[in-house]
Amino acid sequence: MFKFRIVLPFAFLIPCVVHANNNDLWYLGIRVGSTHHSDIFSGINKNVSLLDNDDIGGGLFTGYNITPWFAIETGYTWLGNTELDFNNGDGIKVKSQAIDLVGKFTWHTNDYIGIYAKLGGSYIYSKAKYFGTDFKDNNINGTVGAGFEFSLKDNLLARLEYQYYHDIELKDKGYHDNWNSQFYGLSLIYSWGASDYKDISSTPRYVDKVYTSRLKELKFDIPFEFDDATVTSNIVDQMSPVLERLKNEDLSKIYITGYTDSTGKGSYNKKLSERRANAVYDSVRNDLLNISDSRIIIKGEGEAKPRASNKTKDGRAKNRRVEIFSPSIDTEVIIQEPIKNDK
Repeated sequence: MFKFRIVLPFAFLIPCVVHANNNDLWYLGIRVGSTHHSDIFSGINKNVSLLDNDDIGGGLFTGYNITPWFAIETGYTWLGNTELDFNNGDGIKVKSQAIDLVGKFTWHTNDYIGIYAKLGGSYIYSKAKYFGTDFKDNNINGTVGAGFEFSLKDNLLARLEYQYYHDIELKDKGYHDNWNSQFYGLSLIYSWGASDYKDISSTPRYVDKVYTSRLKELKFDIPFEFDDATVTSNIVDQMSPVLERLKNEDLSKIYITGYTDSTGKGSYNKKLSERRANAVYDSVRNDLLNISDSRIIIKGEGEAKPRASNKTKDGRAKNRRVEIFSPSIDTEVIIQEPIKNDK
């Protein structure tokens, strides 16, 4: 029986990943591991000498990040062979392969590690050879998966993953069997648009002095037209100081808060302010892919906290806004100089 003893260095897997254009949210990966098939051949009453329901599996997949926490993913997986031998020399051999389409939900515990779950469907093609006769079938099945995702270097990710394929069926020419398949493995992924890796493990070789410096708060407004939630200008340049701080300072946060003037009902204004805040977030979403969800706070406050009087046209215009705010934070600054050698 095959046992999961695969040890492959990353240097072997990296050349198998295909590079593509920058400035996209696509990713492409390769997976390799072990497969296990349960409840297979359960309806066959034979004198069994050997059942081997474990094999090597693997495949390719690609996906698109719709939001920082949700992606659509599709791919091909070879689910391996399953063999059943009888004492009389006869036997059955079943091969399976799958094409998946799943939704992937990821919770980022920090900027480098994520926990994910996958849910969707799979088209599975199976083929069996029994007493010299070939049997073939294909069907649509449910599939779920889960695992851990790790950010490595230069937009490179790794996964430890598990995936379950439910109730695979092979029914052809009087032959009928059902089973469940499982895949355990390691994946290596190239992702376009991921932020540059930061080496947080390196320690300065020469340290003279460490002190705390306070980075001042960043705060500005993005105006909106009356009863509108459309971002009319390119705000990436305007928000670049905040975006750079989020990428470089792990303790920094951003508050994106929408407001309205006092025209109309309060309940409508509350929803309008939330739409404005989300519109600003969507405009810079590509720059926030590797930022933990806990550091991005999006909300709408309706007509609360006006900047000016709502009795004048100019005052109402000032109140129709989204406020961008990043609080001041303390950061360590290291002054380095070479350590003199003892003589």
